[in-house]
Amino acid sequence: MTDVIQLLPDSVANQIAAGEVIQRPASVIKELVENAVDAGAKAIHVLVVDAGRTSIQVIDDGCGMSETDARLAFERHATSKIRKADDLFALHTMGFRGEALPSIAAVSQVELRTRREDDEVGTCLQLSGSKVESQEPCSCAVGSRFTVSNLFFNVPARRKFLKTNATELNNILTAFERIVLVYPAISFTLHSNGQELMNLRAGSLLQRITEVYGRRYAQELLPIQVNTTLCQVTGFVAKPQTARKKGAPECFFVNGRYMKHPYFHKAVQQAYERLVPTGTHVPYFIYFDVSPADIDVNIHPTKTEIKFENEQAIWQLLMAAVKDAIGQFCEVPQLEFDTEGKPDIPVYNPTPSASYNPSTPVSTPKVATNPQYNPFDTPRRKATPDWEKLYADLPTAHNPASAGAALFDNPPHQQATGTTTRDMMAEEIATPHSLSEKSPVHYQYKGRYIMTAVKSGLMVIDQCRADVRIRYEQYLVQLQTRNADTQQVLFPEVVQFAPAQMPILEKVLPRLSAIGFDLTNLGQGSYAVNGIPTGIEGMNYVQLLHDMVDEAIHHEGDSAEELNRALALGMARHAAIPQGQVLTNDEMENLINELFACGNVNYTPDGRPILAILPQHDIEQLLDKKQ
Repeated sequence: MTDVIQLLPDSVANQIAAGEVIQRPASVIKELVENAVDAGAKAIHVLVVDAGRTSIQVIDDGCGMSETDARLAFERHATSKIRKADDLFALHTMGFRGEALPSIAAVSQVELRTRREDDEVGTCLQLSGSKVESQEPCSCAVGSRFTVSNLFFNVPARRKFLKTNATELNNILTAFERIVLVYPAISFTLHSNGQELMNLRAGSLLQRITEVYGRRYAQELLPIQVNTTLCQVTGFVAKPQTARKKGAPECFFVNGRYMKHPYFHKAVQQAYERLVPTGTHVPYFIYFDVSPADIDVNIHPTKTEIKFENEQAIWQLLMAAVKDAIGQFCEVPQLEFDTEGKPDIPVYNPTPSASYNPSTPVSTPKVATNPQYNPFDTPRRKATPDWEKLYADLPTAHNPASAGAALFDNPPHQQATGTTTRDMMAEEIATPHSLSEKSPVHYQYKGRYIMTAVKSGLMVIDQCRADVRIRYEQYLVQLQTRNADTQQVLFPEVVQFAPAQMPILEKVLPRLSAIGFDLTNLGQGSYAVNGIPTGIEGMNYVQLLHDMVDEAIHHEGDSAEELNRALALGMARHAAIPQGQVLTNDEMENLINELFACGNVNYTPDGRPILAILPQHDIEQLLDKKQ
């Protein structure tokens, strides 16, 4: 009986290893750029064609390689970074395994041109599917130029499962950003199909962040700086008001290497507890400088999962550092206990009296303002802070819903029976027939709910969710028909999009125009907002545009119909009636009629209930109960 176990050829073994290291074009760029950084490059240029499917070039001005090193670099486990196992715990380089170049060569066609500064000529090496096709002297600049063509040409199954060019380019941008944020002293450029996407000059870390994510970050970031014997924590965290649901960059780096660490992420989130809305994220860029002996990076092929020896202590240190940065920004007053021997300086009093006492506190003048006032709001959006008085003045005798509304204010039966209003509220499926015998007068409870009497009982409508449903269907029709009204602005504002948003922006611009935005391209990712959709006057439409582009990036792989739905929902959420908005009876009547003209009156586009009906017999049973 013959033996069945055989050694795999190197080409097959390299293809298997490449499946872990090289997953998509972004993986190639990550490995090649990290090698350029390790080579001491001061300028690195990346050029891709068709999002890396056709060609990837990485050019650097590093130390270069000799003829022998260039050939040996494509052998498995050949590296200049380590010599023995103990070196794994004293790493100061990005790469160390010696798997990247052979993995790339196993699934593509590679050409390397490299020269050292002391060499008169360089060497040109060509490989295809791990097989060396030629190696000869050539004329080239000092450094290395890698050209990777026809990625996955010999693994058609892997090439078939690549995403669209826009998705792959977005992954390239993400991998590129994670490297450039670590090395602000190195200049980088990124070109896609001959178009420059990034041109990053050497500078400070804050300059690099603003160049990558936009100039608005220059005013939104708070520095953190903590030096201990355990580790050093530096970087920036954003102000609480910059929190957003999607698109917030959240980056951890340790010893110049990007990492994912959910445990440390919770420390940052806990520092912002009660300062930002639930479900939102705050941008941060945090750098750890730890002794290499206290971490282990040799866990995952991508090297993004890192183990810390003193994880819990660093967690506490990180949360304290973020809280300190937020506290300094908020200017929280501190109690000063060391006052012994210091002079007691009295507060200036322009009207002294005989009974003046320096220890008597002086009240500061108060200015009454209305933070909700906006002169550009439509009458429907005009709010007043004295809404409780408005409700008190409503004639309850002519308001058939007011009696039912009182049940929600102070239900006396709850303490006796333990029954809650939620138990009684039947979430019936409403239909146009539900509006039969609808009361012409409505009641607004706490600026959030609209209550109206219908034939079957008392209908309670969430005004914000109802308006989201109404506007969602309106915007969806506008996206499909490309017919929307535009309100020209008197003073156009400039919105700056980050390089990571540019690939999807070309796809979104026609849809933004269909909704009603009038944008003019000013170059370098800047657009002038000349017009906005009718009905959003007074809103922060610059932030709205950023949120919509981030929403489009999140749904980039979806169909055009799904993208339209996501954009319509994002617009509807921004433009909907806010909680606490006081409405007149006519405005409530119009809102109810518009809601029941929608295709779905019961749920918002994201599945939240809009209304509920308290049946008439439940109200009667409630009032007939004995105390």
